[in-house]
Amino acid sequence: MSFTKINHYEKEYADTHHDTALNVSEGVGDQPIVSPYFTRRRKRALSTDEYVEGILAGNITTLSQAITLVESANPAHYAQAQEIIERCLPHAGRSVRIGITGVPGAGKSTFIEAVGNMVTSLRHKLAVLAIDPSSERSGGSILGDKTRMESICHNPDVFIRPSPSAGSLGGVARKTRETIVLCEAAGFDVIFIETVGVGQSETAVHSMVDMFMLLQISGAGDELQGIKRGIMEMADTMVITKADGENVRKAELARTQFQGALRLFPLPESGWRPKVYTCSAVAGTGLEEVWKGVEEFLDHIHANGYFQHNRNRQNKYWMYETINEALRGSFYRDPAVEARIGEYEKRVLEDRISSFVAAKELLELYFKELK
Repeated sequence: MSFTKINHYEKEYADTHHDTALNVSEGVGDQPIVSPYFTRRRKRALSTDEYVEGILAGNITTLSQAITLVESANPAHYAQAQEIIERCLPHAGRSVRIGITGVPGAGKSTFIEAVGNMVTSLRHKLAVLAIDPSSERSGGSILGDKTRMESICHNPDVFIRPSPSAGSLGGVARKTRETIVLCEAAGFDVIFIETVGVGQSETAVHSMVDMFMLLQISGAGDELQGIKRGIMEMADTMVITKADGENVRKAELARTQFQGALRLFPLPESGWRPKVYTCSAVAGTGLEEVWKGVEEFLDHIHANGYFQHNRNRQNKYWMYETINEALRGSFYRDPAVEARIGEYEKRVLEDRISSFVAAKELLELYFKELK
């Protein structure tokens, strides 16, 4: 059975009834979506001096453009981005860096919004670096944190930068470390780094912050499921969120359980025994106690010298990480490796050579080219 369009019948009727008033108009063709008279104006590229001056003056627009430059995968942007970071470095380092993580649904964005308003009321300037999970298929991400943090996104003392994870380890944006330097140079003295959830990302975030805060929820099932040694050993502070309404009693019970579990762990290198707090970002309760706990921890690690020791260790760690990343990029961009890697991959898939031998021969080829 074939379907005939309605205009076929209209034309047939008009052909057989010449005295009819019915006329079938051809209609108007589709109009272009973009005006043919529109010309795109390319933005003038800022010089390195303009970037640095704008950042040091606290210009949010310039800061955002500089972060975009740092995050760019274009090799042409790399040299300028590194020069900007180098010139901003003497003006950085005078902030408190706090990593905030927790399982999806723990209310990280709501918590940051509530605490952020309180922090700015204490005359601090807050930068929120929210790492958004990227799609494995398209590479895109929702970047919805600005939408979810309505009350602080228009606060002049708050800068929110959502960044796609771009396939980096566990969802931590590859350039977050450099972004921290730029935000500090722009005058932000409190920096929150929100991760995408509990996973490998916490290891990377822990290596770039002064304090690591773990958010937990109660009443979601077996409370012991939340007591995972790996993630809890990294936490300097734990917060049970959504402690309001009928959930208050469950939150207090969870607090007791988590505090008991933390006492079983060896004392961390910082010499600080992690504490557990309860709060409700919606009701606004418990937030002051959480921030007082942050201040107590910072006073403690400043007094015993752990703060600077930790910063020095992180700088060393990121030096080696940068070397590893540069070597990896150099290897895959090498013309000799690019020409042969497909062949080796095929041989590995056909079980004609082991993965380890293939890697060894490709590395030997790479180092031979370097000589």
